Amino acid sequence: MNYYDELFRKVAMKDDESAFRTLFYQFFTPLCGYAMRYVPNWDDCEDIVQETFLKFWKNRKSLAFNRSFRSFLVASVKNACIDLLRRQDTESTGRERFAHHPADESSEELYALTELEQMLDAALAKLPEPVRAIFVMNRFEGKTYPEIAKAQQVSVKTVEAYMTKALKLLRAELRDFLPALPLFLYMQLFLI
Repeated sequence: MNYYDELFRKVAMKDDESAFRTLFYQFFTPLCGYAMRYVPNWDDCEDIVQETFLKFWKNRKSLAFNRSFRSFLVASVKNACIDLLRRQDTESTGRERFAHHPADESSEELYALTELEQMLDAALAKLPEPVRAIFVMNRFEGKTYPEIAKAQQVSVKTVEAYMTKALKLLRAELRDFLPALPLFLYMQLFLI
């Protein structure tokens, strides 16, 4: 289970508002960026993402899904974008817009993101524990090198060396996905 799925479980099972707040702040901007692929107005994108999180909070006890929390959010935002476009557009304008975002392509994108997420998790599992811990603290939890150094009781130079090692190993493991990896990390891990 990854960090965000663990936070999701805290929200769903324990009504943990702090965990909800963390998820909201981590995913709000990247999800707005993702929504911009479908809806050209930033304010509408913000509304969609806020509404997605509001629905998540209201329905947190009854949500059941068999994919990661990140995949759930991406799919929810995409569906909300499509719903908004359907409401806003006349039938002919809607057909023109949806021609640029065919459903098959979207399904393939979601599958590719899920596959990339699984490969990233597998690659992270291959890292030595201290290297993985430092990488996760920086890239998934958003901590700075000095914060990590203090928490791990190591020097900032050690943190830098471990991050370099982690990135080198991840590049080797994920070389087939490298063109998509920066976009994935941006969208899924909150503006690294």
